Formats: sequence, structure tokens, C-alpha cells
Amino acid sequence: MSKIFEEKLSSIGITLDEKQKQQFYDFYETLVEWNKVMNLTGITEYEEVNEKHFVDSLSITKAIDLEKVESVIDVGTGAGFPGIPLKIAFPHLKVVLLDSLNKRIKFLDTVIEKLNLENIRTIHGRAEDYAKQSEYREQFDLCVSRAVANLSTLSEYCLPYVKVGGIFIPYKSGEIDEEVTVSKKAIHILGGKLQDVIKFQLPGTEIGRSFVKIGKMQNTSKKYPRKAGLPAKEPLS
Repeated sequence: MSKIFEEKLSSIGITLDEKQKQQFYDFYETLVEWNKVMNLTGITEYEEVNEKHFVDSLSITKAIDLEKVESVIDVGTGAGFPGIPLKIAFPHLKVVLLDSLNKRIKFLDTVIEKLNLENIRTIHGRAEDYAKQSEYREQFDLCVSRAVANLSTLSEYCLPYVKVGGIFIPYKSGEIDEEVTVSKKAIHILGGKLQDVIKFQLPGTEIGRSFVKIGKMQNTSKKYPRKAGLPAKEPLS
């Protein structure tokens, strides 16, 4: 594990043991290997993966104390970000990774097996569908997502998974003010309340990031999320 990576993690309050360092390296190697045959990420250079995937995923520590979180769902996890880095750095977490592409699920299952991760599993399907199932609906302390969608749409995908008293935190770019303003009504309709917006720069870079911290205040109405495709096509407003 590189010194630069360790320093960047240290700057966000994270120290890894030898096992965790090895897991991050094995994750990196598996990502690069699988990326040769399927499109998982445009970023493959070692330090860049550390910075833009691993440190970025873990910088959520600026927004929430993960030691106090038990269960997490990562909606639209893609190549496993932020869910797998969170699981490696905070092994006590019970993690569910949701993605709509089966090829990515196979990759994630390979990573989980290779890294000997426990209490983490994948589900293959659309966020709108699983959010209707009692096994997943309002079952999680924390929902995270690095998926690219506007905040109103993402809230409709994600807030139904969060239990009352829990938190939804999407990973967003630095310029977020207008999007947050536009999404306030949707967040309210879905039972959420905007608590905070945490803006920062990725350690040692010019890259601006934001965490939007949305608390779940009451149960989401049964009619949400609407059927597949609608949240993206017609965001709540």
C-alpha cells in the first residue's frame, strides 16, 4: 500500500491494519483485471484508483460516524463504490450492494469472495423494484449512492430503503446548491428532511465534492418509488 494513499486516508481519520491494506490492494488488482473485459471504470492507474474511488468512497466519514451505523445499502453500486471500501474500512457494517447489471454483480461477488468479506451481499435488479419488497424497504440505517442522477430522482430511489431515524447520503460534485434547492419538495414528499450539505475537496486535489445529508423523518408513502423509469423521466417537484 502506498504512502500517499495512507496519508490521504489519515487526513480523513482512517487508519488501516495490514489485512485491510491487502484487501484494498486485492480489490484494485481484481478491478483492473476485470476491467480488461468489461467496462467497470475509466480509472485504472493505481494512485488514481486510490484517490478517486477508495479515498472518495471513504470520505463520507466527514458526514457521518460510521461506527454508529450498523446496516448500509449502496444503490447503483457499479464497480462497488462506495460499498466495498466502506466494508473494508469498517468491517462491522452489514452491507447490501444493489446494481441493475448482472455482469457487474458477478464482478462484485468475485471481489467479496476474494477478499473474504462477510456480512456483505449483492442484489441484482432495479432500485424501484427492490424498494417495494418488505425485506429491503425501510430496513437500513444508511443508504449511500455514487450513482449519477439528479437529487430528486436519487431520493426517490433511495429514501424508501432508509428506516425512520436513518440517513441517506448521496455523493455529489462540488456545485450542488441549485440541485439541493430544487429537490427539497421531493425529499419532503418522500419522508426526508435536508439536514446538511458538507462540501470539501478530495485530499491533495482540486476536486470538489459534496455530501447531502438527508434524514428520514417519517415512513415513505407506499406509492413511492413509482414504477421503473418514472423517477428519472419525471422527477418529483
